[in-house]
Amino acid sequence: MDLKGKTALVLGSIKGIGKAIALALCRAGARVALNYFDWEEELGRLRGELAAAGHDHLLLKTDLRQAEAIDPMVQAVVDRFGCLDILVNNIERGGWPVVHGAYTHEQWDLEMETTLRAKRWVFAAALPHLKASGDGAVVNLSSIAAVVGRCGPAAPVFNDGYAAANRAVSLLTETWAREAAPEVRVNEIMLGFVDTRHGPGTRGWGLLRECEKQAILQHTLLGRTGTVEDVVKAALFLLREAPFMTGSVLRLDGGYALGGEKVPPLPKGVL
Repeated sequence: MDLKGKTALVLGSIKGIGKAIALALCRAGARVALNYFDWEEELGRLRGELAAAGHDHLLLKTDLRQAEAIDPMVQAVVDRFGCLDILVNNIERGGWPVVHGAYTHEQWDLEMETTLRAKRWVFAAALPHLKASGDGAVVNLSSIAAVVGRCGPAAPVFNDGYAAANRAVSLLTETWAREAAPEVRVNEIMLGFVDTRHGPGTRGWGLLRECEKQAILQHTLLGRTGTVEDVVKAALFLLREAPFMTGSVLRLDGGYALGGEKVPPLPKGVL
């Protein structure tokens, strides 16, 4: 896909990964609608960075937990730009055990509403417009919590509900790929411990003991956390360089899900 002249809607783009993907799309010549709801103190900085990126954009404040607000948000994008070609489904609310402790009903519901339900209804609202483009693409952002759950070094980081919601996202990725084909490709980036997303630059990471951080790194084959730029490169790959890929999950975790154990040399054997 040539991104120049395409229209993209990026959720959760006030800061961090969402903002970085939105800015990269702007620099590639796309027209970008950026959704946000909280962290309004970051708006001034975001506006400055969008101005420097130098391409047409639209800022939309929408509480995506309110299903009735989603159709008007998508329609506002189409009214402004005339079409919708790309959806970056980057919205979640991950409760850290080290931050929130045991679940409350409110915390569980918040994670389901944000990490799972909002993605579903935004996709449903966007799909007719994505299909109409004839060359649409969706990138779902999820977490390796879906496959590792609350265990091992990740236990202070991933709550049960967050893990369950992300496993459901992967199921939706497959379902949506079938529903959207052939006009729209739907793929997923499953994130490990990344800057601003369960890694450095988050409140939860700062609350971990040094030994807990080291345990996570030792369990990661590449021995480091991911960067925002790592995620941007993966998103641009799926959008620009993977026209025959749909329904796929790209795990971007430095090998955490595989574990940090190395493969030993083969024994000499007895024959």
